[in-house]
Amino acid sequence: MKYQLFLHSVRKTIIIYGLSLAALTMLLKVLEYKYFMRDLSMEIYVAVIAIFFTIIGVWVGTKVIQRKQTTIVKEVVVPNAGTFTLNEAELEQLNISPREYEVLEHMAKGLSNQEIADELYISLSTVKTHAANIYAKLDVKRRTQAIQKAKALQLIP
Repeated sequence: MKYQLFLHSVRKTIIIYGLSLAALTMLLKVLEYKYFMRDLSMEIYVAVIAIFFTIIGVWVGTKVIQRKQTTIVKEVVVPNAGTFTLNEAELEQLNISPREYEVLEHMAKGLSNQEIADELYISLSTVKTHAANIYAKLDVKRRTQAIQKAKALQLIP
């Protein structure tokens, strides 16, 4: 529906642009015979027309190119969303310490390093050290990758 409205708007703009260009061309032809050809040279006449149509072309181009951004909200059904079971075997195999696991849980909640440090009453550098250890043990480079992999391995809900 929105696409059809967009096409209708574009067609309307093109028709208006075409009709206005035709009317202005006719007006310029009339003026050419009455005034311009007596006083001005042909180069000035062509330059005025070129500038005028360039301005109109830029204006129409910006109107056509402007697109509204649309946000699509989609509900995703996650199987077994209510039942989370910690994969303790994988946790033990990766050799993630209890404190590193706490940091990982807080990372999954979306907390910053400083917020994690405040929550766990540890220094910021300790949080960074734990995060680096988690990245190494999960074989990832970023926080988002660590969270994604931990969820895939059922280490965090």
